[in-house]
Amino acid sequence: MSQVFSEETHRNLLARIPHCTGREVSDWLRTVDEGPSLFRFEEKVSWLRGEHDLAYGHAKAIIHEYDLRRAARKLG
Repeated sequence: MSQVFSEETHRNLLARIPHCTGREVSDWLRTVDEGPSLFRFEEKVSWLRGEHDLAYGHAKAIIHEYDLRRAARKLG
């Protein structure tokens, strides 16, 4: 898992995603979960950008959040 932003920047980007994309973060996380089984962080970002026309920063924030939540599930 790659740390891509400061925690504050990450949270700010997540907060803006619904306004900028018209979809809630939870919906984007579900989209990633249901998407192709890609392993590398940048592959996932590229897939989101290509399939859903997301800005690079938004795609990185979504994938970072997805990875954080997946890691938390494995620990819990």
